[in-house]
Amino acid sequence: MSGQIHQTDVAVIGAGPVGLFAVFECGMLKMQCHVIDALESTGGQCAALYPEKPIYDIPGYPAIDAADLVQKLEAQAAPFKPVYHLGEQVEKLTANGERWLLETNKGTRIDARAVIVAAGVGAFGPNRPPMEGLEQYEGKSVFYLVKRKEDFRGKRVVIAGGGDSAVDWALALHGVAASIQVVHRRPKFRAAPESAARLEQLSKSGGIDLVTPYQLHSLEGQDGQLTAVNVATLEGEVRRLEADVLLPFFGLAMNLGPIAQWGLNLDRNHIAVTPMDCATSTPGIFAVGDIATYPGKLKLILCGFSEAAMAAHAIHPLVHPGEVLHFEYSTTQGVPAA
Repeated sequence: MSGQIHQTDVAVIGAGPVGLFAVFECGMLKMQCHVIDALESTGGQCAALYPEKPIYDIPGYPAIDAADLVQKLEAQAAPFKPVYHLGEQVEKLTANGERWLLETNKGTRIDARAVIVAAGVGAFGPNRPPMEGLEQYEGKSVFYLVKRKEDFRGKRVVIAGGGDSAVDWALALHGVAASIQVVHRRPKFRAAPESAARLEQLSKSGGIDLVTPYQLHSLEGQDGQLTAVNVATLEGEVRRLEADVLLPFFGLAMNLGPIAQWGLNLDRNHIAVTPMDCATSTPGIFAVGDIATYPGKLKLILCGFSEAAMAAHAIHPLVHPGEVLHFEYSTTQGVPAA
């Protein structure tokens, strides 16, 4: 292990959209940040799971692809020269007087006055459907995420699931895939009402086939390439769907990893915070974004942005004690050149 210890004002754990915006908010308050993320690139779930998926609830953007949003957030944070430690996981977080020492699995050590945990859902992986022989198709014709819509052009696609991911990708791949069949165990979908309405409309016009109420049953194919997906009702009635690709969207298995051992007040694998400043039960540690919880919490990126701003303002007196913060709007304060 190197003897070097990086000194910074704020350590941000997580380089997803909310973590990147936290860098900007801290920078506007003259606080330097080091950012650590277990993924090899910035963007969190947006970059790893759905870079081409449009996001509709970012103010000022009727629609913006996840990858574009991440790129713009990186550019917004760039003037404040954040230091990124990507492909590293924070394994230890220990008190060092009024400061915190973070140690990663690669031996990087960071000394910070405050910590912002913006780790999203923590370490994540797909919930796999319990199907015999599934492994031989994974990565070849069964995929748990879509990185490039073009990879599915002209393919017969079966999507399984009833939540936002299943519905959104059915809509996004319409016009790209040769056919789309959406399998769900009940006729009603747990997606945003407007998206569910668009799916229903495409179903009536013949653009998408809704296969309800069915569940995944078995797979047909050879050498990792699907030829059909068999589905069944609860009564055992089996239906064969010709397919080149299966996209099962049954959510993510969430694992907080080392975060669970840091003595923070946890609530169902989330970190409980005070809504006014996103402070955790441990002084100097804050949590924002999907990993944070409080009464009335909404898991929206825009809410995470607001939480990042509140946390940054709460951290300011810790980094600059005794300094009066004359808050100014960015329109009057301006942003330093990158």
